[in-house]
Amino acid sequence: MDQGSMEATNGHLIPPEKVIIDTDPGIDDSVAIMMAFEAPGVHVVGLTTIFGNCTTSYATRNALILCERAGRSDVPVAEGSAEPLKGGKPHVADFVHGSDGLGNTSLPDPITNKVEQSAAEFLVNKVSESPGEVSVLALGPLTNVALAMKRDSSFASKVKRIVVLGGAFFAAGNATPSAEANIHSDPEAADIVFTCGADIYVVGLNITTQVYFTDKDMLELKNSKGKHAQFLCDICKFYRDWHVHSYGVDALFLHDPVSFTALVHPEYFTFKKGVVRVETQGICTGHTSMDLGLKKWNSDNPWTGYSPISVAWTVDVPKVLAYVKELLFTAQ
Repeated sequence: MDQGSMEATNGHLIPPEKVIIDTDPGIDDSVAIMMAFEAPGVHVVGLTTIFGNCTTSYATRNALILCERAGRSDVPVAEGSAEPLKGGKPHVADFVHGSDGLGNTSLPDPITNKVEQSAAEFLVNKVSESPGEVSVLALGPLTNVALAMKRDSSFASKVKRIVVLGGAFFAAGNATPSAEANIHSDPEAADIVFTCGADIYVVGLNITTQVYFTDKDMLELKNSKGKHAQFLCDICKFYRDWHVHSYGVDALFLHDPVSFTALVHPEYFTFKKGVVRVETQGICTGHTSMDLGLKKWNSDNPWTGYSPISVAWTVDVPKVLAYVKELLFTAQ
């Protein structure tokens, strides 16, 4: 796919959607990244890596592998933080994604290398080069994005928008009963990002657990002509088996692909606006608490004085699934 191309609508050329994918690949991240490489009208400016589904070093390795497999070694990969803002050993979900982050498929090492810039430097530089034009799709903990904001206080005003996979809004978490994994892995970073004033869209577990591939869908992918089909089926086996063990379902949730779809097709979702804060201590660490604006508070509280963000509230499941399949099943 020529990512520098422009789409024509009603005789007018539409510039490509420029996006930096901040990612911890990770199996469902890999699916989303392959979708992004194949999506018409999307220009992947670069990948920045973070811990989460695997360590940051493995995330960088896997990002390079994905670029090579997609024939997109021209896409720069910048390595991010190895630990959350407050330091300490990061949470790593190897029990979900395998010790290598790609379902224990033992793929050969990439032949390309990461860029010298850190993820935070890369984010700041690319957003500063094209103010108001570059979006960030954040598929892992928000450490790199928070570090970019600390590095450049104007980052929030220059980024086009930030689409975040994270949170569990009025739904159960998947890291703890009250917290989703990406937010739980660096709650301090998430609170910085959610209160920064940028145009932010958050897609939480209340949405992503509604969209999944069944065994029938995976067989359809395997038998399709999609150029990434066999690779994705191979890495998804470990992920699918974990879903069977943990959730008792013969299916796998499409968390990251749904979030990418929200970037490209927000019309498939409805959103509610409200200020979101993140709990940073105690048994509810990582909990995303949203002020729905149902009343006017009599005095200031930790939610007042911040800009509201857009939280995904409903999803058109058939349209999202159709879009995912369109990109994965037909890519040649």
